[in-house]
Amino acid sequence: MNTHAERQLKICDTTLRDGNHAVAHQLGHADIVAYAQAAERAGADLLEVGHGNGLGASSIQVGRAALTDAEMLTAARAQLKETRLGVLSIPGFATVERDLKPALDHGVDEVRVGAHCTEADVTRQQITMLRELGVTVKGMLLMSHMASTKTLIEQARLIQAYGAHAVILMDSAGAYTPAAVTEKVGALVEELDIEVGFHGHNNLGLSVMNSMAAVKAGATIVDVTARGFGAGAGNAPLELVAANLHLEQIETKLQLFAALDAADLAESTFVKRIPTNDSVTIASGIAGVFSGFAAPTRRAAERFQVDPREILMELGRRGVVAGQEDTIIEVAMGLAQQKSLHDVMC
Repeated sequence: MNTHAERQLKICDTTLRDGNHAVAHQLGHADIVAYAQAAERAGADLLEVGHGNGLGASSIQVGRAALTDAEMLTAARAQLKETRLGVLSIPGFATVERDLKPALDHGVDEVRVGAHCTEADVTRQQITMLRELGVTVKGMLLMSHMASTKTLIEQARLIQAYGAHAVILMDSAGAYTPAAVTEKVGALVEELDIEVGFHGHNNLGLSVMNSMAAVKAGATIVDVTARGFGAGAGNAPLELVAANLHLEQIETKLQLFAALDAADLAESTFVKRIPTNDSVTIASGIAGVFSGFAAPTRRAAERFQVDPREILMELGRRGVVAGQEDTIIEVAMGLAQQKSLHDVMC
């Protein structure tokens, strides 16, 4: 049974990692320096930095970053004193020798190792290695809405057994409701001996409600981004989570006005478009499809002259996950062929 209920809630600011999705991974040196300083003033416990898909992910397939991992980490590290520097590592993108060890050399304090919610076993090598090196490491279960509570408990227990300090449920598709968050987070808190966290996306407009539900269910880690800066409809906004925590009198290290300032800074400097909910991102949330699929789905829909919402609904029916981007084109082509056949018959 979890024994960490007395621990202070920790805020992980992922603006300089998840937020990188919103600008095609083009955050520059000045962006990173300025926002890292703002996150430090705001009292964020952890600032996650890097390509939107984490260490080693910069590529033609998912987008080349403006800066290397080393350049991003070095720029952020120099600005942080109290706020810890973190990275995301997804096995398949990141390797131990090429990516993880160099990141540690650049001053990373914490690594969060992510995997699909039913594939926790792929995190074993990285988590055990990092623990042996004395590094704080947490496991992240991506697309966690796709798994039952029982399955999530089983997968989280594996991550715990590998030595992780925490397990974080990622709402990668923005598909959770507060009731589902309460059930799943509460179950993990009850069953595990390590901390539990929540990473919300806003496809259904519930990211703040879901984050607060996670806290009330016992989560001691919550992820945010300034102005909800992120893929598709974005993430749980730092400024709104900070405001709600203030109203609920939930203790954190966050400084309310400084958190509001950090969000204002992001909007005025590098947020090109504040994430909003539209018919495509809403359909993505309903279908339970990875938020990062919004942009390629729009492109495929335009190319094949089909409804992007129909593409997303079909992707959801197929249970498609990140890494299966080629299926977007396949589905769009199939819908276009169906449309042509229907037009001919009519």
